[in-house]
Amino acid sequence: MTYQLDGGSGPARRPALNGADLRRLCQAMPKAELHLHLDGSLRAETALDLARTRGVEAPRDYAGMRAALAAPPHGASQARLLEAFDLPIALLQDADALERVAAELVEDKAADRVRYLEIRWGPLLHVSGGLGLEDGIAAVCRGANRAARRTGVEVRLICTALRSHEAAENVRLAEAAAHFVGRGLVGFDLAGPEEAFPDPLVHRAAFEAARDAGLHITLHAGEWGGAGQVRRALALRPERIAHGPGSVDDLDLCGELIRRGIALDLCPTSNVQAGIVASRADHPLPTLHRRGVPVTLSSDDLTVSDVTLSEEYVGLVEEAGLTLPELWEINRRALDVAFAERPALDRLTAEFRAWGAGIPELRQP
Repeated sequence: MTYQLDGGSGPARRPALNGADLRRLCQAMPKAELHLHLDGSLRAETALDLARTRGVEAPRDYAGMRAALAAPPHGASQARLLEAFDLPIALLQDADALERVAAELVEDKAADRVRYLEIRWGPLLHVSGGLGLEDGIAAVCRGANRAARRTGVEVRLICTALRSHEAAENVRLAEAAAHFVGRGLVGFDLAGPEEAFPDPLVHRAAFEAARDAGLHITLHAGEWGGAGQVRRALALRPERIAHGPGSVDDLDLCGELIRRGIALDLCPTSNVQAGIVASRADHPLPTLHRRGVPVTLSSDDLTVSDVTLSEEYVGLVEEAGLTLPELWEINRRALDVAFAERPALDRLTAEFRAWGAGIPELRQP
């Protein structure tokens, strides 16, 4: 299903800055990113090294590897988009590889001025080579935490269960994740092929185990099936929904998201790749924000979507009509729904406010 912005979005407004100045501002802006997949964000040069040293069949030149890791810019479905993850998952089947790519991703995000970052990944996807489940989780924690200390980025991790896995396996995952509370792992998620496995309630026991362990709850919804799938996900009492752009089509659902304070972690480029939005210009994020629905803006996958967070920011302003004050408000409010501990988020909120106070273009008219 694809859709356009509805008539309630208001007229598109031109940014106060454009071109090179807009790009420089978005690059310099301190940013919070809440929806980012580890296995969709490998550096091509790292993938080349891992393919060579692990004996994985893959392109052996940089251009070929870049092409293999990125999904088509306009896709037919979520299922087709997910095919782009097959190669990186095959490359990430040992602890050293997972630790390395976690650290590199934090470094790459630090270079894009991301100051708060939540990385999610599916640990059960990385055990086919014999790696222990908890050993794999520990490796990602080590890599992310090491790079966080080096770069100063505040990093938290989200453990992702798969819709296609047995319910008992996801309960086991939640129980394993519970051992890493306090080591940077703060959330539990559900992702995977939504059309083939549409009912998230199959995995209710895993979510309850995660909640009982003190993990925050989010899940992917609406990459297929539109607003109905988002409404279905609400039965699991999430704090946030990953994606869910089709919520724009259901005013009652928008009202429920507002009343319950459930944020949509939106990723425009990825949504175009999954075929649920026609183009970034047509993305409903501005409409949802203007209705009062809590929204955040993320890249989803640095490599699979071939986009930085700064580029997503520029695209929403230049193509979708988001104003700079709206963009800045969405960015700052991501810290209000982030899963980190309050003292860390309060420090970042003060940092963001101090930086933004010196930029007139970010002030509401």
